[in-house]
Amino acid sequence: MSDAAIPTPSAKTQSPAQRAGRIVRRFRELAQAGELGLIAYITAGDPSLDATEKIVLAAAEAGADVIELGVPFSDPVADGPTIQRASDRAVRRGTTLADVIELVRRIRVRSEVPLVLFSYFNPILQMGIEKFGDAAAAAGADGVLATDLTLEEAVDYRTALQARGLDTIFLAAPTSTDARLAKIAEFSSGFLYLISRTGVTGAREALPDELPALARRVRRVTKLPLAIGFGISSPAHVAVLGGIADAAVVGSAIVAEIEKAASVNDAASAVAGLVRSFKRAARDGISRRSAEPNE
Repeated sequence: MSDAAIPTPSAKTQSPAQRAGRIVRRFRELAQAGELGLIAYITAGDPSLDATEKIVLAAAEAGADVIELGVPFSDPVADGPTIQRASDRAVRRGTTLADVIELVRRIRVRSEVPLVLFSYFNPILQMGIEKFGDAAAAAGADGVLATDLTLEEAVDYRTALQARGLDTIFLAAPTSTDARLAKIAEFSSGFLYLISRTGVTGAREALPDELPALARRVRRVTKLPLAIGFGISSPAHVAVLGGIADAAVVGSAIVAEIEKAASVNDAASAVAGLVRSFKRAARDGISRRSAEPNE
């Protein structure tokens, strides 16, 4: 199907709760402070659901602005080896989508940090889109990113989730055409997730030279906050993104700390320390010092 043939979603599907949810409010606060946001990815169920709860709360307390809870999947084709191993460990422990939604409920009792369910589409489809949306919204989730869901197949999904106050976050890639970027922006709410490079997730030594130009292309088609991920693995990376993006997404570097920790307490402490170092870089690095994310 061509880009032109993709149905355009109606703004009428967006509820007031969705338009002014936790994600939107947090990005407004960051924009007013002229501060780059930090989005932390954590694989749910690695090494256990109880451990994930403790680690998420530690990351939020340390300054993470948004938490992405990765739903473990048996075939995580978009992920590099670090997150693949985490997903495999969680799957082997029997972690399901329903378990992760219940984890959201538990976290929500203790924290107001925005929570995004980061999943492949198959578990959502198996649960049923409307049942999933009802459960995720009732638990206190704020948004969903289905990493392998194409726009052509996303109309019913987007309608169902946004009707329940959930932001639908989609990925934009360096290979996306300008027309495709515009469609991705139309389907997205909360923020738009820009992949910094082609390939899978994982730590990298340097950011691509083409990243500023890519971000400018996205800015031309949306007023949504722009989060950049894939390969953001050091405070130095985060320090330079303030002039390009509204948030940095850090995943593999955090998951690696959990993998090598000797205990749950050690994992929570290590993740908190890493988040604090990234957040310092976000505050002290290059900043756009703008009251509006898209300016």
